[in-house]
Amino acid sequence: MDINKISFRVRYGETDQMGVVYHGNYAQYLEMGRVEWLRGLGISYKALEESGIILPVISLSVNFKKSALYDDLITVVTNLKKLPGVKIEFDYMIFNEKNELLVDAHTVLAFIDTKKNKPIRCPEDLIRKISEYQDSVKKSI
Repeated sequence: MDINKISFRVRYGETDQMGVVYHGNYAQYLEMGRVEWLRGLGISYKALEESGIILPVISLSVNFKKSALYDDLITVVTNLKKLPGVKIEFDYMIFNEKNELLVDAHTVLAFIDTKKNKPIRCPEDLIRKISEYQDSVKKSI
């Protein structure tokens, strides 16, 4: 199971008059990558929110290498940087269908208890699922 990759086509509304993806849309592409990464583990953002946990982005870094264009098939590769504590960190690479690197990026999100509006540690269930996934990846190598 490859939970690290999602692919989709750039939509017309995401581009400027020259057909180039507007830079602000990359944050949404990164979100799509990490939401699907979590979903691949059996965790949904919606379920986290319903349990009283939100994950606001507290840091975002994007390095633009090449433009994505209208109708390009792009792939977002999402990787967990390390086991989460109070924060969870992801590294990303976005490629076009020619396998050219368009963007590399990094985000840091914090686990926040919605009732107390305070940072909390990553839920044990999520840590367990991450560890199980990492173990399965190691066994397949």
